[in-house]
Amino acid sequence: MAILAKIRIPHLLSTSGIARLALASLLALSGCTAMRVKLGMKVYLDKTPISSIQANLSNSQGIAPGQKLPLVVQLTAPDGKVLVTEGQGQGKVMWKDLEVSASVVTINQKGIASLPGDPRISEGKVAHVTVTVPSHPGIRTDLDIPIRYNHKFISDFSGSSGSSGMDGRAGMDGTSGSMGSIDPNNPSPGGDGSNGSIGSEGDNGGAGGDAPPVQVRVTLKSGSPRLLQLSVSAVGQQKLFLVDPQGGSLTVKADGGPGGSGGRGGRGGRGGSGGIGAPNGRSGSDGLSGHDGRTGWPGRGGGITVTYDPQVKPFLNVIHLSNQGGPPTVFKEEPVAPLW
Repeated sequence: MAILAKIRIPHLLSTSGIARLALASLLALSGCTAMRVKLGMKVYLDKTPISSIQANLSNSQGIAPGQKLPLVVQLTAPDGKVLVTEGQGQGKVMWKDLEVSASVVTINQKGIASLPGDPRISEGKVAHVTVTVPSHPGIRTDLDIPIRYNHKFISDFSGSSGSSGMDGRAGMDGTSGSMGSIDPNNPSPGGDGSNGSIGSEGDNGGAGGDAPPVQVRVTLKSGSPRLLQLSVSAVGQQKLFLVDPQGGSLTVKADGGPGGSGGRGGRGGRGGSGGIGAPNGRSGSDGLSGHDGRTGWPGRGGGITVTYDPQVKPFLNVIHLSNQGGPPTVFKEEPVAPLW
């Protein structure tokens, strides 16, 4: 008579864990907006009553040249329920359901506001953003974004990083020893396994790039508030900055590039196992691993020369300089005309 045995399969996941896994798999497979709406993760505005709208910048102090900051839009329903945009707002409203226009700044499809780095483009202006809901005519909000200069600006002309060394090749594994005999009447020893070969050396990392010489010119902008005009030039490039000394700063970097990391030495081959016999053969020795390559030499820092107008002297502490591996910084005090 046949005997049937019950085999119990343990539950590897809890019920809630399985549900979450199934939901994640479903979203990964679908990647569909309709599915996200059905699951309550997103909303369609054309099917949602809206009575008012408001837009805010994540940093209420304003935006600095070269900076990117996310917008957050809140929409209020007639019953008081508030809906927020996706992204920085972590809400359910999709940016594609809104229409955003802007001046001075640009707004991308994810609601990120960007201001060009050249201060001449935005100096004396106020950025303006208008948000409307195409599915709800008449729903609109306007936002003025002040331009600020009390920001920590950076101008980096440092050398490039050295290339990483190639890893060494693994050694060949040894071969197993031949089979012997364990027959008591006719025993024979197993063959010895061969040794694994040595792994090859890792290559040395490449040297870091040298930074170019950098020229910094600084003058005081006329008018109020008191702002510093700065020009940073190197290798035919010029970057301009407008800095408020009350909280703002400019860091100029001309460091030598770091050396590339050395490649890892190849793993030694494994020794072959000894063959079975009477007695068993000896296993081969593992090969030695190759040495790791050396880190490349760092590049040399570039020389930095700062030419500043006498009126700037009380504000030199807002300029931070770094040229590791380079010569001492040179400061020159002489009249500097307006830079633009």
